[in-house]
Amino acid sequence: MSATIDAACRGLGEDLPGLVSLPGDNRYAAATSIWAKQVGVAPGAVVHCRTAGDVQDAIRAARERGLPMSVRGGGHDWAGRALCDGAVIDLCGMRRVALSADRRSASIAGGAGAADVIAVTDPQGLAVVAGSVSSVGIAGLTLGGGYGPLIGRFGLALDNMLAAEIVLADGRIVQADNESNADLFWALRGGGGNFGVVTAMRHRVHELPSVHSGMLVYPFSETRAVLERCSALMASAPEELTVQHTLMADPGGAVMVLIIPTWSGRPEEGEARLQPFARLGTLLAGGIELKSYGALLGMFDPYIASGLQTVMDSCWLPALDRDAIDVFIHAMENAVSPGCAIITHEFRGAASRVAEAATAFGLRRDHLLVEILASFPDRSNASDWPRHLHWTRSTRERFASALPGGYPNFLGKDELDRARQSYGGNAKRLMEIKRRYDPDDVFRSAIPLPRSA
Repeated sequence: MSATIDAACRGLGEDLPGLVSLPGDNRYAAATSIWAKQVGVAPGAVVHCRTAGDVQDAIRAARERGLPMSVRGGGHDWAGRALCDGAVIDLCGMRRVALSADRRSASIAGGAGAADVIAVTDPQGLAVVAGSVSSVGIAGLTLGGGYGPLIGRFGLALDNMLAAEIVLADGRIVQADNESNADLFWALRGGGGNFGVVTAMRHRVHELPSVHSGMLVYPFSETRAVLERCSALMASAPEELTVQHTLMADPGGAVMVLIIPTWSGRPEEGEARLQPFARLGTLLAGGIELKSYGALLGMFDPYIASGLQTVMDSCWLPALDRDAIDVFIHAMENAVSPGCAIITHEFRGAASRVAEAATAFGLRRDHLLVEILASFPDRSNASDWPRHLHWTRSTRERFASALPGGYPNFLGKDELDRARQSYGGNAKRLMEIKRRYDPDDVFRSAIPLPRSA
């Protein structure tokens, strides 16, 4: 960090009394401790916001002092975009969730995570469409897309956002929905946090008292048979059924195959719909059970380790076919550490029926999102980062049938060409809206947007 930025960050404390923490403060340490450990990034200050007015003041003060800004919501982005070498606008104090009187929508503050939403909706037998784990922030997930186990029945998380409150670069607080600032609302649904700071959202709420799901563990030696049988089952599956595949190491370092099917339809059909998934091969552990949606999102929480260095790559595949399975097997046979994993996310049903031009999100056809993840402790070993980076990248490049682009929430900071491909025919309109609402590119720490379309 330069001396100029350091001095400007210290001056924020004078501009925003009571809101700012600096390196060495406990509040600073908590706000900058995110899921994926960042090396070489040291924010000069954190502004702890509790209201949209606080966010206005933070943006104004940071701009007046010439400071770069980032926004910290859930802090679950592998690329660490929540942090920058300037001022971090921390929304962790903004976590309120409230159901509407008619129980058809929920107001969600900008710093709320899925766990905050579940705490309100689960006891009511209701659900807001979220991702795959409860620790992820709802705003960041939604603005970039939002794959999850309800995607087939209810679509992406962004398909269920009804409105947003956003603080713009010029300090204005505006409402965006299909009637007010409709172009901005269109861009927010897929364009990420590139247009301002979203301080509140309103999401559609669904009746969902329970789901059937479970984590089924199979031996790595049976990967091909298990995945091929699973793919065959899904070929004729109704939209209420989704499945996630994960290849990862167990605590002893042995690779295992996890199959996580979820049925969100009529409860009386759940057991019969999912039992075939427990017969895909030699079942080592796990089973199917009736559970709340919140319990489903909590299944992966024990596997989420914070504070590790993390490298991720990803791609979109038309389907889980034999060639893709070959790549899965090869990658895990050649994993460079026990922290290597491959995780899939389905895109089908309700998500595929949305017209491509209806939101900024660019790929509206059935596909499989593949997440290639590598996590490792910070041991100051100079070879750790490059060898994990090589493993993730070379794995992605082996998928010959990969579709152009990739999920923007998973792209790296400099993957501008892949970002352009990701948005497809929406790229030009998206960049026009970016220039209109943020002409000075103040919010450039968010997910990558194409710089030309």
